[in-house]
Formats: sequence, C-alpha cells, structure tokens
Amino acid sequence: MNTRDPAIHAKTPRSEKAERPVQHKGQQTRSAILEAALGLASHVGLEGLSIGALAEMTGMSKSGVFAHFGSREELQISVIREYHHKFEEEVFYPSIQDPRGLPRLQALFERWVKRVSVELDSGCIYISGAVEFDDRPGPVRDALADMVLAWHQALQRAIRLAIEVGHLAPDTDAGQILFEVHGLILALHHDARFLRHPGSLERAQQGFVRTLSPCLTDEGRRLSRQRGWTVHR
Repeated sequence: MNTRDPAIHAKTPRSEKAERPVQHKGQQTRSAILEAALGLASHVGLEGLSIGALAEMTGMSKSGVFAHFGSREELQISVIREYHHKFEEEVFYPSIQDPRGLPRLQALFERWVKRVSVELDSGCIYISGAVEFDDRPGPVRDALADMVLAWHQALQRAIRLAIEVGHLAPDTDAGQILFEVHGLILALHHDARFLRHPGSLERAQQGFVRTLSPCLTDEGRRLSRQRGWTVHR
C-alpha cells in the first residue's frame, strides 16, 4: 500500500515529496480512463464499473481500455488507489501543515467533513465500497481495507500527538476517540446523503467537540476556547 507520511507507513510528507513526473501519452490515456472510472464508481459503486461502460464514456474501444488495466479487478483496485491519492491531497497533506495537537486534529476532521459534504451528490468510495465488499474476500476488498486502515493510522497518530503535546489527557484512549470520530463521519454521510437531514454538518462538528471535550487538559481547553469551541465537561 502506498501512502506518504510518517503517520502512514513512514513515507515523506507532502511538502518534501516531488511532484508527479510528466506523463507520456500512454500514461495520459490511462489517467483519463481512471478519472472517468473514478467518476463512474462514485455514482454506481465499484461493482458498477465495467470495461464496456468506460469504453463508451472515453470514446475508446473495449480492447483499448482493457489494455491499460488487464482486468476489471485491476481497474477496481486502481480506482481505489486513485481515490485514496485524492483523499490524501485534499484532506491529509494540507492538514499536517497545521501545528501538532488540537489544531492538526481539528484540521483533519474539518477537511474530512468538507470532503464528505462535497460527495453528498455522488458518494464516498470508502463507505460504498465497504458495503459492497464487507463480506467478499479478495484483492479488491483488501485494497479498500488497506486504504481505510492507512487513514485510520494517520488520524490515530494525530490523536496521539495531541496527547504528547499536552492538549489531551495522558490517559486518553486514542483508539476509542478514533472509533467515535469515524462514527461521526458515517452518521454524517447517512443523515446528510440518505435522509437529507438539514443541519447534519453542524451536528457532526458539534459531535467532534463533544467527543474530545472530556479528554481536554487545561491547555487543551484554553486552546479550544481560542478556536471557538463550546467545551463540554
């Protein structure tokens, strides 16, 4: 699994990594197919992907599309990896520019919420893919699980850093905070996308504050007040 930060398997952070190399024509074609596939999967799920549909969308022959991926399974895995790359670019890398501790943890959550809000009319491949492949062992499920676990590791690392810098209490259970924060995102996706409940974004943000409030140290409470939180004891 390829991820690129100390919190995700010890790769270099965004500010230190090189830009993607200039692509040749074949790579450009593959990227264009992958972009179309990602858009299609966002609406119909990974199981809705087909070589035929992509050929029609891109104006290519089926054999031309097939040549770039070799199988439908490899196409699905490539889409998962591309989705993860975009998730890193939009959520993870900008957030690790924030100071360690509460500021970085809040930035990660807020950018995650923002991405979910943008995906309300399409869908989150992490969430839809989990529904499609939760009971279907194989390379596609493994790739999807790896990407989600990589993000969990990064978020849990941010929680632990907040403990280390003294914003959260030393006895804070980082795994439990991770579980509850991820639960907020799942509830947000369900209520905002499926039920179309107004105010779901605000409830998710307030839930984040409520989840962290009991764990805040004096310094954490001081910092949280500076950030406009209504702290709950």
